[in-house]
Amino acid sequence: MRRVVVTGLGAVTPIGNTVESFWQGLVEGKNGISSITRFDVSESKFRLAAELKDFDPTLYMEKLAAKKLDRFSVYALAATAQAMEDSGLESKVAQEELAVYYGSGVGGFETFCESSATLIEKGARKISPLFIPKMISNIAAGNIAIRYGAEGACVSVTTACATGTTAIGEGYRAIMHGYATAAICGGAEASIVPLAVAGFGSCMALSPSDDADAASLPFDSRRGGFVMGEGAGTLILEDYEHAKARGAKIYAEVVGYGSTCDAHHVTAPSPEAKASAKAIRDAAKGLEGIAPEQLYYNAHGTGTPMNDTVETQAIHNAFGEDAGKLHISSTKSMTGHMLGAAGAVEAIASILAMKNGMVPPTINLKEQDPKCDLNYTPNVVVEAALEGALSTSLGFGGHNACVAFRKIKD
Repeated sequence: MRRVVVTGLGAVTPIGNTVESFWQGLVEGKNGISSITRFDVSESKFRLAAELKDFDPTLYMEKLAAKKLDRFSVYALAATAQAMEDSGLESKVAQEELAVYYGSGVGGFETFCESSATLIEKGARKISPLFIPKMISNIAAGNIAIRYGAEGACVSVTTACATGTTAIGEGYRAIMHGYATAAICGGAEASIVPLAVAGFGSCMALSPSDDADAASLPFDSRRGGFVMGEGAGTLILEDYEHAKARGAKIYAEVVGYGSTCDAHHVTAPSPEAKASAKAIRDAAKGLEGIAPEQLYYNAHGTGTPMNDTVETQAIHNAFGEDAGKLHISSTKSMTGHMLGAAGAVEAIASILAMKNGMVPPTINLKEQDPKCDLNYTPNVVVEAALEGALSTSLGFGGHNACVAFRKIKD
């Protein structure tokens, strides 16, 4: 069993287009939610989203190259470029020993919508030959592998909103069991398009609020749904001995992963929170010896009525009487729900919270739901001596995933 560590981080998010600005936004309680600018929402019930601001793809690729990619792939390559530079791994690992575990909840939704409109308006002959290579969900992983010559496993994960977390967990297992020396892991999403907003709205998942400070409200009695976000997060995972030998900077050790399914309903979580609690417990096995007061738990915390109460129950089921001692927050209160990218970005938040001894807040938490009776770090950052962190994601279809990190010890 190899030890696995995190040696590089990269993120493009609604509150910052680098890891540094993302973390600063979390500490400041920055709200990344605002009016949708990508399309006309005057006739829509859902007018808010957490879009990227001032994102420049040409910092990471040629302008023409960006045009040949769907937005989700552009975000994935941008976050990965940051992470690879941060890690210093490029050319320091054999190509066949470098794997990619990267996913998207939806894939090239923008490309799909644009090409569908072209087919209807102009006919089949006007469909671009780039349509399929831009749209398919695996193409972010494929483009990352091509860019960095990663000849190991290239696995595109899709577990809905648990995608990013699942990708990290599977990359961790691959390195731990000797199938790779390093892995590029994460998730990307770019689904702020009319059809996606209408679709999530139709299944009663989105908040209809017009107030950016009263829209994404995890664990609050006023919550009425999530707010769509976008972006990407990338983590470089590496065999500890390999990282140590090359003098790499190490952020944290990956010490646990849990993956289960509710096997209950296509959208609703199981109210018993049995499977989700098992995923958390499985991941938390690697945190033995750490007091609950020294743990940060980044919640899935979408702000949908069922999710927040069920996740609260899952935490109770997993930790028993210690549940109330955990430092918990939902960073979706700031970033919105980044869907397939959420788990990766939230894993980065968890690592940085532990590293910096600061618990990001759940902003705009003013009327805590009595059924959500844990410490969700309302409104302001809290300093804490953290030794471990958990990041949990729960997806449509009943997908549950949780990853655990702890401070590195020789």
